[in-house]
Amino acid sequence: MTSAAKPALSFWQIWNMCFGFLGIQFGFALQNANASRIFQTLGAEMDDIPMLWIAAPLTGLIVQPIVGYLSDRTWTGLGRRRPYFLIGALLSTLALFVMPNSPVLWVAAGTLWILDASINISMEPFRAFVGDQLPARQRASGYAMQSFFIGVGAVVASLLPYLLEHLGVANTAAPGEVPATVRYAFYAGGAVLLAAVGWTIVSTREYPPELNARWDEAPTLARRPRNQGLLRAIGIACVLLGAGAVFTILHYGFDKALTVLGGMIAALGIAVLLRQQVGGDNAFARIVDDLYDMPWTMVQLAVVQFFSWFALFAMWIYTTGAVTEVHFGSTDTGSAAYNAGANWVGVLFAAYNGFAALAAIVIPLMVRAWGLRISHLVNVGLGGLGLLSFLWFRDPHWLLLSMVGVGFAWASILSLPYALLSDSLPAGKMGVYMGIFNFFIVIPQLVAASLLGFLLKQFLGGAPINALAVGGVSLLVAGLCVLWVREPRIAGAATATEALR
Repeated sequence: MTSAAKPALSFWQIWNMCFGFLGIQFGFALQNANASRIFQTLGAEMDDIPMLWIAAPLTGLIVQPIVGYLSDRTWTGLGRRRPYFLIGALLSTLALFVMPNSPVLWVAAGTLWILDASINISMEPFRAFVGDQLPARQRASGYAMQSFFIGVGAVVASLLPYLLEHLGVANTAAPGEVPATVRYAFYAGGAVLLAAVGWTIVSTREYPPELNARWDEAPTLARRPRNQGLLRAIGIACVLLGAGAVFTILHYGFDKALTVLGGMIAALGIAVLLRQQVGGDNAFARIVDDLYDMPWTMVQLAVVQFFSWFALFAMWIYTTGAVTEVHFGSTDTGSAAYNAGANWVGVLFAAYNGFAALAAIVIPLMVRAWGLRISHLVNVGLGGLGLLSFLWFRDPHWLLLSMVGVGFAWASILSLPYALLSDSLPAGKMGVYMGIFNFFIVIPQLVAASLLGFLLKQFLGGAPINALAVGGVSLLVAGLCVLWVREPRIAGAATATEALR
């Protein structure tokens, strides 16, 4: 660690470096608001949809730490992170053009894998980019700016099918075909994503790695002691437990989606055992070692992230089914009522992202008054109440009020956990640790994808709206868990509003 200070950036410099997130969220929001609709249109049953969504978290689990590791070690004429921005944006644009034209369900599911992997190639380096470019005292502002662009991009993207319908574009189609409103929205999304990421690439510069290392404000991470015998025993136990769970689920005819949980446990055991067999100078070994040695703050935040992202995934999967069934009275994907309800879900998703954009301006003020932890507690608590209120409101227009709470939670989840982590990550490993931190976003989504369909069928009466209630409770638990996390030594609370003034 050194006393040299990294230069503070101006409002417009932070604006430019975060602008690409508008495009990334444009693609992400189109995926979130319309993937279930596309799957149902192509013949998917409601209890199969969580498994079709598994592509999104699984690709993030694999792609983000690898991209983070590689970008930490990249330096080209285009910089350190920006080459990955460009590659991911090009691939994401192509996937957005293809997905709404999928002729059959398996093509749509496969395209979702490609789309999410491509978005992750761009998105992970953007998180590390804030750590690279900003001193610790400005990082809360940087992540708040990202949340602002996420909100703005998602508002427009989520509203596009609804707006296109009102401009005269057909919102229904022949059985098994995606409506033109959705197809044209995806085409526009691809263009916006590429343009916004391109703006960040051409309008920013990057510090070379040696300069970032000189300015590093984080403490040196100590390696934790390894008990090889204990680790071997844990690895073997995980493999046996996971394999046993998969066998039991298949043998006794339980919901096959539950095999994902068994597979995750077995995969953890295999990774632990493989690490003991390979040398230390390769990407796999370094990523596993960094995971083992991660800062204690990251361990604490992992619990918060689990309950937060479990709730968000429940919302993304089941809001379309809940609103179309309960508030619009239809489960027939070819009916006008269903498609009107699906478009209204786009409006609701636009609303929560719009409220998130406003919340991104308010949150730094909350941090200044209350600190990071209490601010996050309040925001995710509002989100939990917002999801629970779907049970109470029957007029779909009142659901806009529900989205106020969800918007504050969304903005907070996208910024404050990163600010809480901000002073714990060394500059030379910013990318890989942001990728590892994504594990705690991905794992709850995998759990949700494998478990929610089973819970819905066995315990929740098959009603999607009950899955939203589970998500609401999960957000309330996340808020309580944040009290366990320590406040950063350099929280930036006094300067968190600098970049938003």
